[in-house]
Amino acid sequence: MTDRPKAVVLLSGGLDSTTCLAIALSQGFDVYALSFRYGQRHEHELKMAAQIAAQTGVIEHRIVDIDLRAFGGSALTDDAFEVPKDRSINEMEDSIPVTYVPARNTVFLSYALAWAEVLSCFSIFIGVNALDYSGYPDCRPEFIEAFENMANLATKAAVEGQRKLSIHTPLLHMTKAQIVATGLSLGVDYSLTSTCYDPTEDGRACGSCDACLLRRKGFAENQMEDPIPYLI
Repeated sequence: MTDRPKAVVLLSGGLDSTTCLAIALSQGFDVYALSFRYGQRHEHELKMAAQIAAQTGVIEHRIVDIDLRAFGGSALTDDAFEVPKDRSINEMEDSIPVTYVPARNTVFLSYALAWAEVLSCFSIFIGVNALDYSGYPDCRPEFIEAFENMANLATKAAVEGQRKLSIHTPLLHMTKAQIVATGLSLGVDYSLTSTCYDPTEDGRACGSCDACLLRRKGFAENQMEDPIPYLI
């Protein structure tokens, strides 16, 4: 064990969460990475998350099984919906897309909070982003602030006056280009990340969903080719 502070980092295996993990490590935290098999339409991102966790030397990586497919309501958890393709940035910003998974970040943060309590950990990192994103309501600063307030009303350490928990959102006000640049400066291997909402069975990104388009935009604005394989 070390004297360094602990952090639970939500790790999906995507570009944003991997950058967030690298930031937590760069700030001197002992990282406990948490991923979810939540009924998403593919599990390639979880394979990548496991590789990322192993490569970066986190203290522990857990993949928790939950079933948001039981409720559906999203193109990521319900076969009744198609993943939108080839949308413009204006279209992405026009309304909350069908790829939004109802209450997903609320659920994920609640699990992270539970693990943090067990670990006597007072920091949770989540890679939410309010710029260059698909308009999800649970990526907004108002949501994060509200959840943090709730957490400090609901945890033993905070109620007993020992110490309050903080939710860290280092990517919140970054563009996708800034996120990529930050990750590269910290040595992130983006070839290990998976962002696509609708990848092929062998893990190739579709190239045309919102997540792929925003990701490609971030690399293009850094005058770089994205190192992952694309279908188109």
